Amino acid sequence: VQLQAFGGGLVQPGGSLRLFCAASGSIISRDVLGWYRQGPGKERELVATISDGGSTNYADSVKGRFTISRDDVKKMAYLQMNSLKTEDTAVYYCRVNKYYSSNVFWGQGTLVTVSS
Repeated sequence: VQLQAFGGGLVQPGGSLRLFCAASGSIISRDVLGWYRQGPGKERELVATISDGGSTNYADSVKGRFTISRDDVKKMAYLQMNSLKTEDTAVYYCRVNKYYSSNVFWGQGTLVTVSS
């Protein structure tokens, strides 16, 4: 599986941005799709995951502001980010945990900069 994340850019505080993750290869509904981020000088951290049946999990810092979704037919994952804050500035990565093999695949990352 190969993943490509895109949609990042420069946005003002309070603004919105939507990230996209396109997968090539086999993606099934039981695979867990996720978004992670790594800010300047920080460790990579979980942002959100979505699993079979649409069950979602969010970091406390993004709850109520970010929404993760998926389209398994199109093999896409999305991250809608609203009410962005300067501390959301980071490189955002998409990831897939394969259900049957437990293999993990990462995309290359897309930069989100929140600044006035």
